[in-house]
Amino acid sequence: MRGAPIQAVQQGVTMIHQELLNNPHAIETVYLSVITFADGAQQVAPLASVENFNPPTLRAEGQTALGAAITLLEQVMSRELIPNTEGRKGDYRPLVFLLTDGAPTDDWQPAVARFKQQHGNKIGAFVALGCGSNVNTETLHAITNDVLYMKDTTPDALKQFFRWVSSSIQKTSQRIGARPEESGLDAPPLPPVMKWDRST
Repeated sequence: MRGAPIQAVQQGVTMIHQELLNNPHAIETVYLSVITFADGAQQVAPLASVENFNPPTLRAEGQTALGAAITLLEQVMSRELIPNTEGRKGDYRPLVFLLTDGAPTDDWQPAVARFKQQHGNKIGAFVALGCGSNVNTETLHAITNDVLYMKDTTPDALKQFFRWVSSSIQKTSQRIGARPEESGLDAPPLPPVMKWDRST
């Protein structure tokens, strides 16, 4: 993802942050983190409250190291999420949004298997969006049942995706505050540029 699309992703992350800052409930309940993946994977924004989150600068690079990204996600969850214990209330189960426009260029299957074994039941929701003509949605279905497809990678299409993500986070955070035992995503209707992929 290069040029205008990566700039749109940058703007989308900033938009989510700004909208959450204007939601008092989100300020109290939502934490954000960003992982990017190209030749490898990097956590470019550590887990932080909405008020302390700094939208990172995103750069487009060559490969699609999906396995490295899933491995890093597993490590970040183990390191940064506070589990529930008998004497302490931990973090809510996280919402994960994965965005990719290419096929994996590394050995991703073992990483996915490890992630599901270690954290499969600790996720509130995992939504994967494949966009553009080079994406393989079958790969995304191996990670999660919640797969979206978007043909276009125009700035306007990506803006609609990030606005949907922002609304989903806000709606789900409201529900989790009242019913923390429930998992799943409280998502608004999809914008016209996106559709649920039911190919498998």
